[in-house]
Amino acid sequence: MLRMSLFATGALVAVFAVFVSGAAGGHTLQQAVASRTSPAAFPVTIVTPAGEVTISKRPGRIVSLSPTATESLFAIGAGRQVVAVDDQSDYPKSAPRTTLSGFTPNVEAIASYRPDLVVVSYDPKGLSGALRKLGIKVIHHDGAKAFQGAYQQIRQLGLVTGHEVEAMTLIRGMKSQIRRIVHAARSKATRLSVYHELTPDLYSATSKTFVGKVYDALGLRNIADAADSTGAGYPQLSAEYIVAASPDVIVLADTVCCGQKPSTVAARPGWDRISAVRTGSIVRIDDSIASRWGPRLVSFFRAMSRALARI
Repeated sequence: MLRMSLFATGALVAVFAVFVSGAAGGHTLQQAVASRTSPAAFPVTIVTPAGEVTISKRPGRIVSLSPTATESLFAIGAGRQVVAVDDQSDYPKSAPRTTLSGFTPNVEAIASYRPDLVVVSYDPKGLSGALRKLGIKVIHHDGAKAFQGAYQQIRQLGLVTGHEVEAMTLIRGMKSQIRRIVHAARSKATRLSVYHELTPDLYSATSKTFVGKVYDALGLRNIADAADSTGAGYPQLSAEYIVAASPDVIVLADTVCCGQKPSTVAARPGWDRISAVRTGSIVRIDDSIASRWGPRLVSFFRAMSRALARI
């Protein structure tokens, strides 16, 4: 249920008010955008929902306990500054491998890497406070609720690592690619419905969630929306409900964890009556791509676009 935990954490954030404020001698976000060719200046102060963080100098020993942050750090060129990541950070392959856990963290094990910055997406058992008591800077980037929140996190990571130029370049590229994909696919997608499967016990994600925003941007109608009685964004659907809704597209985000594939879906009792099963419109998306809100968001859009083109 890791994917659900990550997205659900982001869904609970009422307002993702991430912004950058200038510290003395530092950068504001506007300055970073306006002077992208200037060398990075420190200190830098960022403000996240978890609080204000001031980074006095370029960090050289970063520990990432967030798979999304790990991907973003490497994508903006800060990979050489990353000395350790959590056990869920499986991308990119060049990321250092450790047994650190972001969900059941060991403060002493984290501190043993002598980090000057730790990035987390989850803060169990007062992890951030314990690390701060040791003099270690912590950035808590919870699950993004919308695309803008994801871009803001990448921008902040660029600022605090001295890679704001690369971060802004990455963001512009992501926006441009997604815009082109949506433009090409939306006319066809608006006629179709989708079911996103998080787990084989039929937990799904509505349009209120980050992953649901992908389908909404493409114009797909999400069948989970009408079944979310609690408004949490992650309802458990029944097989009867899904069969009755007969989605045009099924997206399997439980292929790696749980071995789900078109043949296992087709073998479920009564599912042969579902439109997506009859037409073979079942998309297998890597679990990690479907559960993170970083640079590979483009890969998610691209996979959906290719699937829609085959329908």
